Amino acid sequence: MRAQLLVSLGLSLLPSLGAANEPLPPAHIASPEHYQVLLENERVLVLKMVLKPGDADQPHRHGNETVYFQQGGQLTIQEYGGQTIVADVPDGHVMWHGAWQHQVSNSGDREVVAIIVEEKALCDIKRFP
Repeated sequence: MRAQLLVSLGLSLLPSLGAANEPLPPAHIASPEHYQVLLENERVLVLKMVLKPGDADQPHRHGNETVYFQQGGQLTIQEYGGQTIVADVPDGHVMWHGAWQHQVSNSGDREVVAIIVEEKALCDIKRFP
């Protein structure tokens, strides 16, 4: 179903991506060769992700995020904790996901390009009266 982004082709328990008490680095720090910072301010971090066929980023974290897939493709996502998801993402797809840690591989035959708008943690936002 096109409306459903994540299509699980099989679930397995794989080694975790990091220690439970230690958060992974942000995507643009973990894999600067795949993530470009387009904008960063006190409220959001906007990234451009480019993964060529066969490329994989390093394990990383995101805050709550909205993702626009300018050019979709087949992605394999290993979530923190071990679940593996294979997703066939169409061009132009938009998704929202809560804060999470994972690692992404381009398991398809075309480049995937995404724009990620990530919320900064509320505790990092200056409060206004």
